[in-house]
Amino acid sequence: MSETMSTNEEKKLPLNGRRAIPPNNSNDEENEVPEMEAFGLIPRGFNPRDYLRVEDIYMFKDPHEINKQEHHTDKYYNPKLIVRRGQSFQIQIYFNRPYKPETDQFWLEFLMGRYPQQNKGTYIPILVGNLLKPGQWGAKIIHRENNSIRLSIMSSPTCIIGKFRLYVAVLTPFGILRTRRNSATDTYILFNPWCQMDAVYLDDEKEREEYVLNDVGIVFHGNVEDIKSRSWSYGQFEENVLDACLFLMDKAELELSGRGNPIKICRVASAVINSRDDNGVIAGSWNNSYDYGVAPSAWTGSVDILLEYYSSKQPVRYGQCWVFAGVFNTFLRCLGIPARLVTNYSSAHDNNANLRLDFFLDDEGKVDTRLTKDSVWNYHCWNEAWMTRPDLPVGFGGWQVVDGTPQETSDGMYRCGPASVQAIKHGHVCFQFDSPFVYAEVNSDIFYTKMEKNGTQVVEKIDTTHIGQLIVTKEVGGDGMMDITAEYKFREGSDEERLALETAVMYGVKKQSIQDTTYQPQTDVEMDFQAQKAVLGNDFKVTITFRNKSRNSYTATTYLSGNIVFYTGVTKSEFKKHAKLQPSSSSSFDIVIKSSEYMSDLLEQASFHFFVTARINETGKILAMQKAIVLEIPTLRIKTKGELVAGKETSVIVEFTNPLKQTLENVTLRLEGPGVLRTIKKQFGRIPMNSTLTWEIKCIPMRPGLRKLIASLSCDALRHVYGELNVQIQKP
Repeated sequence: MSETMSTNEEKKLPLNGRRAIPPNNSNDEENEVPEMEAFGLIPRGFNPRDYLRVEDIYMFKDPHEINKQEHHTDKYYNPKLIVRRGQSFQIQIYFNRPYKPETDQFWLEFLMGRYPQQNKGTYIPILVGNLLKPGQWGAKIIHRENNSIRLSIMSSPTCIIGKFRLYVAVLTPFGILRTRRNSATDTYILFNPWCQMDAVYLDDEKEREEYVLNDVGIVFHGNVEDIKSRSWSYGQFEENVLDACLFLMDKAELELSGRGNPIKICRVASAVINSRDDNGVIAGSWNNSYDYGVAPSAWTGSVDILLEYYSSKQPVRYGQCWVFAGVFNTFLRCLGIPARLVTNYSSAHDNNANLRLDFFLDDEGKVDTRLTKDSVWNYHCWNEAWMTRPDLPVGFGGWQVVDGTPQETSDGMYRCGPASVQAIKHGHVCFQFDSPFVYAEVNSDIFYTKMEKNGTQVVEKIDTTHIGQLIVTKEVGGDGMMDITAEYKFREGSDEERLALETAVMYGVKKQSIQDTTYQPQTDVEMDFQAQKAVLGNDFKVTITFRNKSRNSYTATTYLSGNIVFYTGVTKSEFKKHAKLQPSSSSSFDIVIKSSEYMSDLLEQASFHFFVTARINETGKILAMQKAIVLEIPTLRIKTKGELVAGKETSVIVEFTNPLKQTLENVTLRLEGPGVLRTIKKQFGRIPMNSTLTWEIKCIPMRPGLRKLIASLSCDALRHVYGELNVQIQKP
């Protein structure tokens, strides 16, 4: 026993309950494996050299060799063998003399963690047989030549995933001889969407290429009327990313024996992606001050975040929903679980999951920010992971919602999912995990409620169509948008939709009936709200139109509060107007929003959330609606100079022209492209108005094929500035 081993023994926690061995939840720790395991006393003349001895093991682990090619792991920037479970791979063993099957006996051992145990799947002995059975571990000799043999090894499609240590053991009459610890033969085993017996099996090759092998994606943001998109570099194959992802499971203290189960992995990962309650990967910030960190909009991909966390073990600052979702997607794809990033437009953040968002109005018709706790996010990003759900009734496998953004606690921690998309669509919210919360995010109704002086609540308007208007993800094999709203919900107002709602209510989603409150909607006056295309740094105008369908003359007191928001904002500027509504006619009025009023308060998202409420003075009835507007933001231009050949130096040029009526200070530029260049950052002191900044970077692209360059610019006055360029890298 070495010195270090004994000190570790002392630090160990007391054994708890019925556990015979301490928790085994680190893929990194190892035990010492004896090179000679004697059966008893060893006779004096025993010489291990007289027996079959392993001289070398060749793993076929280069990207162009058979294992990584057949297992679709050739893109990983990692020198060790990486294979997928449930599929055979090959190794070659060199002995000190020819192998004689009649007298020689040897076997392989795969070990993981500090306390390997066969019944936990962390110690796997493999005897060499004559045939391989799919579905279980085994090995057979496929070629013999001189002193070497070539083995085909089959892993179980349910085995745990992670990094295994490999030993070869030889039986002698007096004991077992093992190869010594050699990290070069370490083998990573991952999930296998190509294997029918794996829980993450996906049967469409185009989808596997997109959801497992594509290392860049698109984040859709903005709002329903004005959808914006930006690229995100997942970078799941980049150097050290696989180790960083395995470390996340150690950090979440997921027992090694549970790591073959994608349901467990998703659930613990949704907690460890955010830093709330477990010091996880990313610290969220929604208050527009990003001191000592990076503004969420400045990140261009996941690699920097994961590698920084892996080395510092401290939460990386800062993230918002698409950052959590981008990093989560990298984690899932890296381990081999098919995954996609999804955006839900007008997403309900329902504090008490009662399927209604309450916006309280005071007696004048203004939104009361003190009482209003629920909120609508312009958009919210989460992930879907593909897997079977043997823990649920048949039919609820397939895409599962997982969400790493900390919104509400689930079983005491900030996490969410996996929740079956199919179960959400049909209202079967009784099935784990967190389906009521996700059901509310896409299906809540908005109630505008007036608080009377005597404390009674009068519901002035119910909006049943605003929430979850559009749910999208990137299309397979292209950069376009795919509408997946129909996967989550039936058509608004259809019989199936009503049935799904009744089912959800039956299973305990609280839905307050309309009977407990008085509700008499205003029907003879309609209100509409339009905004002209708004460009950042310019004035723009919004128009409110009333249609009086009655024969009466009315006057309306209208409030427009324009909140400059990230997701849920504080009111910045309020406008009040009196309008006269003639019988059977329309009248409209404009309000100009000046750039001088909003530029100093601009948040992360450069979007406005308008609340319009109007009180018809003669009847006391209130009209209400809300709408988000996203400002047009300038973009970065990226171009390349010279030819693009793998292994040859080339130049990338990023340009930006400052369109604002002010000088930009402390500007940070970032540029990255998986397979072309690692993230590069550069600070610029100032960019005067109307002047153009040019930044030239030299780099050597590594991988041929179609790659993407992604750049971002960030400073206090201007965020969410992106640029991207598709580049075709030629073979040398």
